[in-house]
Amino acid sequence: MYRLMLGKVSALSASELPPAFIEHAPMGARQARWLAGRILLSHIRSPLPEILYGTQGKPAFASKTPLWFNLSHSGDDIALLVSDEGEVGCDIEVIRPRANWRALANELFSSAEHAEIEAEQSDKQLAAFWRIWTRKEAIVKQRGGSAWQLASIDSTMLSTLSVSHYQTDALSLAVCTPTLFILNDNVIEKIE
Repeated sequence: MYRLMLGKVSALSASELPPAFIEHAPMGARQARWLAGRILLSHIRSPLPEILYGTQGKPAFASKTPLWFNLSHSGDDIALLVSDEGEVGCDIEVIRPRANWRALANELFSSAEHAEIEAEQSDKQLAAFWRIWTRKEAIVKQRGGSAWQLASIDSTMLSTLSVSHYQTDALSLAVCTPTLFILNDNVIEKIE
């Protein structure tokens, strides 16, 4: 079973919050994203099980809870992917101009990933960059790795893992799962 939820950080973090969430939330810029993530998680399991952090900072439920999850956010958008089949990774990015996107692609993308960008019309190449970026991030996050490992990932290579991607005009979303999970409008829950 996989479950994918999307929400808005501003709306979720402004909703009625349990006192325990407010008490444990970090202060500063990360607070709203942290609270929004806990609200999404509480849609899966309430009360929330203990959350531990891996060596690279990936959150996970304590081992007595047979669920795996991954959170991602970009701008005001947040995504949560949950599984009972094993480790998962997800990445969401707002499709936005980025002055140095070609330099980043040159540094971090494989030749096959470059070919994927070049196959697009020039006005679609930025969206292709974000499509590849989110796939690479989802793979790294599924493994519990760090952004420093992006260059070692070729998202076009076949793997025992399933990588699926969904893109709108505004968002690019990718998931990496241990078994087949195809992203489309029917599997995305929008939480207000």
